[in-house]
Amino acid sequence: MGLTMGVVLVMLGMLLIWFHIPYSPLKAEFDKDVQAHASKVRPSTVFDSSDFSHLPPPVRRFMERSGFIGTRKSDHLMMRYENVMFLQGRQGPQLTIDYTQHNFAGEPTRLALIESGMFGVPFDGYDYYGKGTGGMKGVLGKTITLFDQRGKDMDQACLATYLAEILFLPSATLDEHVIWESIDDHHVKATISYGGATASGTFTFNERDEMIEFMTSDRAMTDAAGHTERVPWSAICGSYRTYDDGLRPPTTFQAVWHCTDGDLTYFDGRIAHMAYA
Repeated sequence: MGLTMGVVLVMLGMLLIWFHIPYSPLKAEFDKDVQAHASKVRPSTVFDSSDFSHLPPPVRRFMERSGFIGTRKSDHLMMRYENVMFLQGRQGPQLTIDYTQHNFAGEPTRLALIESGMFGVPFDGYDYYGKGTGGMKGVLGKTITLFDQRGKDMDQACLATYLAEILFLPSATLDEHVIWESIDDHHVKATISYGGATASGTFTFNERDEMIEFMTSDRAMTDAAGHTERVPWSAICGSYRTYDDGLRPPTTFQAVWHCTDGDLTYFDGRIAHMAYA
């Protein structure tokens, strides 16, 4: 009995050491993918107002108001969220997560890493879209795969998420994959087609030319078991702030499912850092 207990304690100790080592196989995969895409960014010049002259008026005003005119045409945006409230479905557990994402123009790409913990055990998630393929993977304890969702619905959903954030990477708004349509002075429709998938959505702008919401029906809701359901989805932005470099991005972001039994805000966070490379 004493020997068995000793073995158990040793194994538990080894697990605790493994959990506290900074290395994570999923994070290593994420970092490798980011580096691979970062090495392919296009040479950049500087944005001029004429670059956006063919886009709908609300988008043109957004670019001017956000301070992008005169800045470098970057193909790579990094955004970092900290202490985000994250729900894994209406009945799922609530987590506090850190969320790091990289968006790339040219070849539409979005790579996002979730870092959290469940009952003292580290949890990592990887949301990815690249080369026309999207997916979402979750790993507990650095080794146990809880879910690995892929398929055509995920391809379209991830493409829709990329479109929701496209205004914050202005060079991506000019890519040939995106078609813009005017609706009125405060609403614009955008459609992106890539890798055999197409996603559309409507951007809403307020009186201060801030984009405050993106809504789409092209982002299927997928639970941890892999079941999908077509539910309207929106990204809500707010609390715009002007920084020392003259750029004026939002500092809050929410992701909301508009379900028949009520709205579900499953991602509610503040943008701690935003940078262009």
